[in-house]
Amino acid sequence: MNRKNLLLCVVLMLVCGCQPNPGAPTPSAAWTASPVASEAITVYFTNPDDPEAASYRGGVDEILAEAIAQAQAEVVLAVYDLNVWSVRDALISAHQRGVTVRMVTESDNLDELEIQDLREAGIQVLGDRREGLMHNKFVIIDRWEVWSGSTNLTTGGVYRNDNNLVRIRSTRLAQDYLVEFEEMFLNDAFGPNSPANTPYPGLTVDGIPLQVYFSPDDGVLKHILALVNQAQRSVDFMAYSFTSDELAEALLGRAAAGVKVRGVFETDQYYANIGTEFDRLVEGGLSVRLDGNPSHMHHKVLIIDERIVITGSYNFTANAEQRNDENLLVIEDPALAQLYLAEFRRVFSLANP
Repeated sequence: MNRKNLLLCVVLMLVCGCQPNPGAPTPSAAWTASPVASEAITVYFTNPDDPEAASYRGGVDEILAEAIAQAQAEVVLAVYDLNVWSVRDALISAHQRGVTVRMVTESDNLDELEIQDLREAGIQVLGDRREGLMHNKFVIIDRWEVWSGSTNLTTGGVYRNDNNLVRIRSTRLAQDYLVEFEEMFLNDAFGPNSPANTPYPGLTVDGIPLQVYFSPDDGVLKHILALVNQAQRSVDFMAYSFTSDELAEALLGRAAAGVKVRGVFETDQYYANIGTEFDRLVEGGLSVRLDGNPSHMHHKVLIIDERIVITGSYNFTANAEQRNDENLLVIEDPALAQLYLAEFRRVFSLANP
């Protein structure tokens, strides 16, 4: 099978002379973006352009499934939706061998057959049971490995949409995410009822600074705006949904100050959303485009000054800020930023000017 299949091979692996992480499982059909400054951080990008993506095999879901297969004690996940068989099977297998498996999901998706399979196998699955979305996308394995990013664990999310998935090994980061999970799973605290109590909102992983935010409890937008307003050279973004007036104003302000601002919007959301900021940014002279993926450009990413990456489940919308359960990471590392920039350039080049 073609090894370009289903995951984007980041060109900067060659440019930077990066080597694959020997500890990261790699399916035979997948190329991965390997860590560039630390073996603790790995980033993956889906590759829906590959013709073999239609087989629904060999994608990043299989890498996650293999990591779950190595779990010794516990796997917890807060995911908007799940229907990929590889992860379903890995979770059931882990449960059957005695690993504690717990899951929180969006109630609207509880009727997915694969989620029902998990429940029938005896895995505890909790829906949020409210109007706002449980929109998180994270998995914690053995309280030391966190998987996050924009990727829904669905065939569309992995094989048809443009997405990123970041894997970080850190007990402190895992504790941050576990506290958020327990609030939902044990305390039934969703959305505005979730307290702001992240143990380590700022931490380092192998010397790389990270910031961790959850919405709506942490007021995520103010942290994003602070970073954007400090940009000196460039801001590049990929936005599935972007209706935030405040963020648009900040981008226009930085562009007026001479900062290079470029972006890609998801096309379907542009036509579906009242209040999209696309036209406003175009009228302000910014270089923004509508994406060219016939399915969805699902990233929620900002890259600032080619050294800071913002990623997670958080769309740039009022619902993400005020109603939904969301998670967001800020990673300050120029080498990692180059990997996201390579993905941005690919998506930007395929977008409609």
